[in-house]
Amino acid sequence: MATATLAVNGGRLQYEDVGTGPAVVLIHGFGLDMRMWDPQLADLAAAFRVIRYDCRGFGASGPLDPAVPYSHAADLLALLDHLSIDQAALVGLSFGGQVALKAAFLAPPRVRALALLDSLLEGAPWDEVSKAGLIELNNQLVAGGVAAGREAWLAHPLFAGARQQPDVSVALTAMVADYPGQHWLGQDPHLPDATPPIDMLERLTMPALVVAGEHDVPGFLAMTDVLASRLPAAERMLVPDAGHMVNMEQPTAVTALLLRFLRSHS
Repeated sequence: MATATLAVNGGRLQYEDVGTGPAVVLIHGFGLDMRMWDPQLADLAAAFRVIRYDCRGFGASGPLDPAVPYSHAADLLALLDHLSIDQAALVGLSFGGQVALKAAFLAPPRVRALALLDSLLEGAPWDEVSKAGLIELNNQLVAGGVAAGREAWLAHPLFAGARQQPDVSVALTAMVADYPGQHWLGQDPHLPDATPPIDMLERLTMPALVVAGEHDVPGFLAMTDVLASRLPAAERMLVPDAGHMVNMEQPTAVTALLLRFLRSHS
């Protein structure tokens, strides 16, 4: 499938734009790229105009210029402007869910609906097992650089469920292999938030679907609970037999959830 590139100050955004109808943007997890949405793309594009892209510094949108400040939320809105999209539903997993939240804070009228899958929520605590995995990641980066960091990231408890499915594990490994790793090396000039996202959730009144794999790590399940309880128009769904990479581990169930939600709010 053909991709295109949008030049942004200090970087670029590689993206795909397929299908027709109300716009839906898919935002990937940390260290990954737009390929993680392969299981959903065809079904969503049959009903919607679907845009998926690699965030700045990830996949084919990396490396970035470490001297140029930016925000992922502003990048997303720039992509919508470039594609002449006034309003879109945003679908994000983990780090991608946080990007969707921040874009909604930045420009609420541009966001028709939010679907947050095992979403990161800054300001909420990580669980001890996940924190230990991040410490090990840092240790490996110090000892062996980005290549060792990639191996440590794939070994993190977040991906325990995904590692049990060979096809999913192969797909994750391919994406992480293409991650430049600048964020790990302190080369990410992302602008800080004036207010933590967790303190602004009540401002987002658009419809929201908050999803988690039932076997995700405790920290992300807790983040899901906070999002579901504090976003004013949220519904919460747990997906059985899935961990953090819920859309890849249980693609049929997640595609059905997304289609139902997006059709209801298009």
